[in-house]
Amino acid sequence: MKLRTAVFFGGESVEHEVSIISGHQAMEALNPDKYEVIPIYVAKDRKLYAGDALRDMRNFRDLEEVKKKCTQVTLASAGSQVVIQPVKSGLFGKKDLGTIDVAIPVMHGTNGEDGTIQGLFEMLKLPYAGCDLIAAAVGQDKVHQKYILSGAGLPITRWFWCYGSELESKKEEILNQVHKLIYPVILKPACTGSSVGISIAHNDEEYLKCFENAAQYDLKVITEKVVKPMREVNCSVLGDSFHAEASVLEEVFHSSDDELLDYKDKYQGGSKGAKGSKGMANTSRKVPAELPEGVTELIRNYALETFRVLGSSGVCRIDFMMDAETNTVYVNEINTIPGSLSFYLWEESGLKFPELMDRLVQLALDRERRRSRMIFSYDTNLLSTYSENSAKGAKR
Repeated sequence: MKLRTAVFFGGESVEHEVSIISGHQAMEALNPDKYEVIPIYVAKDRKLYAGDALRDMRNFRDLEEVKKKCTQVTLASAGSQVVIQPVKSGLFGKKDLGTIDVAIPVMHGTNGEDGTIQGLFEMLKLPYAGCDLIAAAVGQDKVHQKYILSGAGLPITRWFWCYGSELESKKEEILNQVHKLIYPVILKPACTGSSVGISIAHNDEEYLKCFENAAQYDLKVITEKVVKPMREVNCSVLGDSFHAEASVLEEVFHSSDDELLDYKDKYQGGSKGAKGSKGMANTSRKVPAELPEGVTELIRNYALETFRVLGSSGVCRIDFMMDAETNTVYVNEINTIPGSLSFYLWEESGLKFPELMDRLVQLALDRERRRSRMIFSYDTNLLSTYSENSAKGAKR
């Protein structure tokens, strides 16, 4: 019997369209002899849709039209199964659209990669691929992530953060912190990806404009010292807390003279003459990266340790910055659901995309088996003796 495998993509995120591309890549890589693939589209209004129209990328040229061709659905727990139910069913319509055995979230950014949908899966006790709720949330919030990385002794650049709302009341204090870093500095929203809302400032005037831009995308704004001259190197890690392995490295390049690897570089960098986007697989890159053997091993070890201390699982990509003159390496961030699931790095490492998907499914099932043996509740008879008087101050 085939495993009914639901691939979730889309979401309320600035990376919505990128997620659609990554989701379709994942679906195409799932072996049809092993899996019954069920596409679940999470629209920008957070509503879930199912239907065969979701299998054809051409339908997503009009995001409103594709929803009209599909059925809005919800997920429900029925006994030991998770059922796909239509939100509206006619008198003679289907009451459910089948069950799900395992979920693969391929959602980037807010309300998908950040633990939101993972929380839904956990409430339903639905096995799912990738990081669990806590690791996903930490992986998305770069402020918490940096504190953990720094506490674990991993190298990160000099930085500070503040709330976007604090600029007006603490402008001088914030600028004093920037001056200690020394320009140029890079500003980032704490919880976005794909380089959205990220910019570099070279003076106070630019900094204030960049700050306002970043604050549009998140409540918290991070300021970091720019590494220059810089090489950008990435490494993927696959596994869980019991066993993990690192891929070959990639070095990514800019398609222009800009100081930042921007959205266009990531998703259109190698697309000259190409028909459609291939997601992160489109980025202009060198795989494997041409680095001294010692530096390569150092970065792979840093990637494995980053994966471990953040409690990650599934397939992740850890991004690094390297001083091109001194070869000093800094951990930049983890992507817990990387664009294109970093399949291109694993193919170069000898693991084909369908095999990568097999591993993700197996990791999801293994985690659920372990979780089923853990204690999450404790049976007591506390309520049998409940009274309003005894309840006052009961929780201490």
